[in-house]
Amino acid sequence: MVTFNEMPNRSKVWIYQSDRNFTDFEIDEIRKKAALFLLDWSSHGNMMLATIDIVYNRFLIVLVDEETASASGCGIDKSVRFIQQIEKDYLINLFDRLLVTFRDEHGVIRGTKLQEFEQLVEKGALNADTIVFNNLLGTKEEMSTKWEVAIKNSWHARMLLV
Repeated sequence: MVTFNEMPNRSKVWIYQSDRNFTDFEIDEIRKKAALFLLDWSSHGNMMLATIDIVYNRFLIVLVDEETASASGCGIDKSVRFIQQIEKDYLINLFDRLLVTFRDEHGVIRGTKLQEFEQLVEKGALNADTIVFNNLLGTKEEMSTKWEVAIKNSWHARMLLV
């Protein structure tokens, strides 16, 4: 299995944010399950050059180098089933699109529902410089510059006009 750092910057990325932090025990178990999954992960019979890891105890990240094998429908379906099984095994939600994750004034990563996030912005508890996680990225390279960004530089900026 290749590591996150060994994956090329062109790698396709899927970011699944958890509704809570993973425990150290869960992280160890999930990494073992991911390693087993990756040994057999293929798309149209072609093995995927991929890695799965947990970042900041909060985000499950899947990287695939599509130059070695394209992550087509059947390959993506297999990864989604793997993620859904992780949800069941650990009683977490990794598919909540209304969850917004940000760093509070102390740098602690927090998650909240979109409506509550909007209220925090409206009350001034969060501002244009608050760091949010933009999980709508396409590649590993984009993660280095566009994943953790100030609200004013993300799609969340529309909330500043509230």
